[in-house]
Amino acid sequence: MKKIIIINGPNLNLLGKREPNIYGSLTFNEFFEQIQSKYSEITLEHYQSNVEGELINKLHQAGFGTYDGIILNAAAYTHTSVGIGDAVAAIETPVVEVHISNTFDREEFRHKSYVSPHAKGVIVGFGLQSYELAIQSFI
Repeated sequence: MKKIIIINGPNLNLLGKREPNIYGSLTFNEFFEQIQSKYSEITLEHYQSNVEGELINKLHQAGFGTYDGIILNAAAYTHTSVGIGDAVAAIETPVVEVHISNTFDREEFRHKSYVSPHAKGVIVGFGLQSYELAIQSFI
């Protein structure tokens, strides 16, 4: 059975409350229950932190044989954290970078990603379905 972890960065704990016009009205936990049910043939886990170092530590822990894939939404750290980009480059487990919103339709600083050069692929702009597309890429 495949094992995939979703790692979410800052402010994604506010899904369902934060800017519903961009991010929708479902909480991540509500969405996660739906995808766990839909993809019952794989083991799905998720982790969220607002702290950059904790995200790096989780990538290190998940990146060497524990999981078949990592889905990473580093949120704002995508555009600012060389450390998270370096962590993705350093690990063996493939990473798919996801974003709920179309980052290229937002502020200019969101057009640069420190994660993308080291990711298996990048999915942006499909709302929460971005996570499902990433899961499908590992199946």
